[in-house]
Amino acid sequence: MNHLEGLNPSQKKAVLHQNGPLLVLAGAGAGKTRVITHRILNLIAHGIAPQNILAVTFTNKAAKEMKERVFSLLQSDTAVNRPTRLRSLPYVSTFHALGVDIMRENFRTLGVSKYFTIFDRNDSLRSMKEAIKNAGYDPKQFEPRKILGSVSKQKGNGVSLSTYETQAGDDYYANIVLECWNQYEKLLRKEKAFDFDDLLLKTAELLREHEHIRARYQKIWTHIHIDEYQDTNKVQNEIAKLLVDSNNNICVVGDVDQCIYTWRGARVDNILSFEKDFPNTTTILLEENYRSTKTIIGASNDVIAKNQNRQEKNLFTRNPDGEKISLFSAYGEIDEAYYITNKVQEILKGNTSLNEIAVLYRANFQSRMLEEAFLDEGIAYQVLGIRFFDRKEVKDVLSYIRLALNPESITDLKRIINEPKRGIGKVTLLRIVEGKEDECSPAVRAKIEDFRSLMKEIRKQLESEPPSEAIKFLIAKTGIEQSLQNKGEEGLERLENIKELVSLARKYDRLGTSGVEKLLTDAALATDQDELQTENEGVKLMTVHAAKGLEFDVVFVTGLEEGLFPHEGAEKKIDDEEERRLFYVALTRARKKVFLTHTQVRTIYGAQHINIPSEFLTDIDENFVETEQPFETTQEEKTVYLDLDKL
Repeated sequence: MNHLEGLNPSQKKAVLHQNGPLLVLAGAGAGKTRVITHRILNLIAHGIAPQNILAVTFTNKAAKEMKERVFSLLQSDTAVNRPTRLRSLPYVSTFHALGVDIMRENFRTLGVSKYFTIFDRNDSLRSMKEAIKNAGYDPKQFEPRKILGSVSKQKGNGVSLSTYETQAGDDYYANIVLECWNQYEKLLRKEKAFDFDDLLLKTAELLREHEHIRARYQKIWTHIHIDEYQDTNKVQNEIAKLLVDSNNNICVVGDVDQCIYTWRGARVDNILSFEKDFPNTTTILLEENYRSTKTIIGASNDVIAKNQNRQEKNLFTRNPDGEKISLFSAYGEIDEAYYITNKVQEILKGNTSLNEIAVLYRANFQSRMLEEAFLDEGIAYQVLGIRFFDRKEVKDVLSYIRLALNPESITDLKRIINEPKRGIGKVTLLRIVEGKEDECSPAVRAKIEDFRSLMKEIRKQLESEPPSEAIKFLIAKTGIEQSLQNKGEEGLERLENIKELVSLARKYDRLGTSGVEKLLTDAALATDQDELQTENEGVKLMTVHAAKGLEFDVVFVTGLEEGLFPHEGAEKKIDDEEERRLFYVALTRARKKVFLTHTQVRTIYGAQHINIPSEFLTDIDENFVETEQPFETTQEEKTVYLDLDKL
């Protein structure tokens, strides 16, 4: 069979497994995506209909890559690519997108509009701030982000508002969270909206509480695959279990050593207890790394071996030894940044492209000095984290679409009722929200009616025209296009972003009028990694968390100092084992070369801190490491720093 060619014995065993629960423990770079995609092909080759196969992963990027690989394999394998067999494709999705689809298909059971709004994090934060006020508290005293984080954690653990109410007891803070959460839910219901966490919590509730819904999806998806299982939280784990029928045809793939999201609810116990949850599980280890050099793998094994809460495995590779890991001790962050740009310039003299170089850091604030150095040296770079869908003008257009389809969305109403200016101020908006429009003057009421007529026209277009044509109509009819054309270069640049949205919408035109729903869902669920444009030449700057699932020829890991990496929070030290896993992830992003840097002094929140090198550096066998000597620029900068300290 074509789909078994090139697989190692462990990979082949996982691919050929067909019935019953399967646990694949795959080390970094061990070809787990290859195993899942080839396993799907093998199931189809043995008579399982493509539409009966479900594969769920965590990021849009991973889901897109998996879809493309599956489609490519299906197209090229003559054993399965026959009209009588290949009439559909497997369902490949992220957890959140799966939740949206299940919720939209069962919107009547949920008692909401099919066009319900999905709040992004900014929408949720804004609503929580309002909820805190409605609960009688001061958002300056009770920080909205913290309260929202508490609510998010509870939802991720599968706890609903009603359940939390029974658990709060006499705890002071829990009762404040309860009151704010209650007001927050009222705002969501009023706007017919769900937040990110609801997409999972409500899906789990639908499957748990409605047997006929659960049975229908179990019948549809007879063979289930879950990628990155170590990153599932409690409610995601529950969804996976609820979707599995009595045959337990579930395959999960993961790596305890890459569990780096416990701070947002990931439960490493989900993968550690899988064999207990599903008796008669077949467990397969994937330990051969195809990505990195022997040096990088050896160093990575040294680091992760110190962790206790893990399944024992030892990565190996048949790749060459490669270069040693370079270690540089900088005086300060300026010294560190210019060392990195100096090395990048040296690397670029070879065959390595800018896109194959990444600079990783533990905390976002570290990017500022790095950006300054890259700008100063004229080296192109891209910071991961500036999302296309977060740009104001793009959000404005999306708000028009959402409000047209869901007139109850007050958040969208507030955002665009006077964007561009149409003479409807805050007082008028408040009267609209409170249902007191009769208090407005006749002239203002006419403006409100004109706005409502406009929204009806937009809805008509959205329900009758392809998404790209409807959006073209929207930006012209609302006055957005003309408004931006009158705002000089900045306005034209913003207009280009909206035109890019039209170009993006063309990809959804093939879905007809339902394409706009898919566009809104994808926009709401977009992640930072979706903005990593490989066609734009530039060194990639990002946190280690954001680098998960990516790989580069050359990787710089910066700020390896006690208190920074491993990180120490304001209140307590972060889990040591997770920090070690995070460093392991950073090392294993590299194919050919790793640079590690730390500083003797670093300015944090305006104060200089004298640093101790990270404990992780002493974990690596010295035979894998070579110490880099300072170059001329750093010596001069050291003198400047010392002179400043004497003043």
